[in-house]
Amino acid sequence: MNNIIEIKNLCKSFGDVKAVQDLSFKVKEGELFAFLGVNGAGKSTAINIICGELKKDGGSVAIDGYDLEKNAEKIKSLIGVVFQNSVLDRALTVYDNLESRAALYGIYGEAFKKRLKELTDLLEFGDLLKRTVGKLSGGQRRRIDIARALLHRPKILILDEPTTGLDPQTRRILWEVVESLRKTENMTVFLTTHYMEEASDADYVVILDSGKISAEGTPLELKNTYTGDFITLYGISEDEAKALGKPYEEIHGAYRVSVNNTGEATSLITKHPDTFRDYEILKGKMDDVFLAVTGKKLQEENK
Repeated sequence: MNNIIEIKNLCKSFGDVKAVQDLSFKVKEGELFAFLGVNGAGKSTAINIICGELKKDGGSVAIDGYDLEKNAEKIKSLIGVVFQNSVLDRALTVYDNLESRAALYGIYGEAFKKRLKELTDLLEFGDLLKRTVGKLSGGQRRRIDIARALLHRPKILILDEPTTGLDPQTRRILWEVVESLRKTENMTVFLTTHYMEEASDADYVVILDSGKISAEGTPLELKNTYTGDFITLYGISEDEAKALGKPYEEIHGAYRVSVNNTGEATSLITKHPDTFRDYEILKGKMDDVFLAVTGKKLQEENK
């Protein structure tokens, strides 16, 4: 796959604050790419630079082969952005919001109506077209935000914490739409999130801390590098857990034992068969990876 985003040695400061420091990474075409970091880590700064909303101090940004400094307008036509905070005009109807946005991309008349029909079917908001945005719920408004970002069929969809505070139904619809577009249109999705289950589904993850990359790789690579496996044993006593000689904690009437890898778990099972009467083995989660890499808990920091 080709690299659709290439960032090299990107730098941006605000006074004495170095928001982004020598940042370099690549995003492959059609990939679900996750950008993780606590508030202030540099995620939004990097996104605003990529979108052409903020000037960089140094480094280079290339989108689909186009240099940002030379082809800013072309790059904007390739990107759709769903910002963390809605940018819709609350006083206008859903229809008027989308019609005015489409006009900026030269989409008028029948072409607009056709695209609108596609998006209302995709995101299930056909019954909301005549309602003013200010009277919509948060979940309904988010669907319109996404439709706005997709009007011009972008090659890259940037989602800046898109599901924060959403109801389960809207979250499900959003991710079904994203996966559908990735499959049918090979659309690249650039995601920032503090929901670790969303990051776990990404093809590639970059973890930012204080404007620098602290770790990167596929979710499986990161889990294998920064966290081990966990064995949850049911129906055993604390003495039995302690006898395994590994770190453990009590969770909901069971004991969770930490091991370095699956091989170590297998060795324990072989040596202590009577203890392993009822158990399950799980790999560490992205929460564990983030904590190991940054020393911070992402969800708590973002509340």
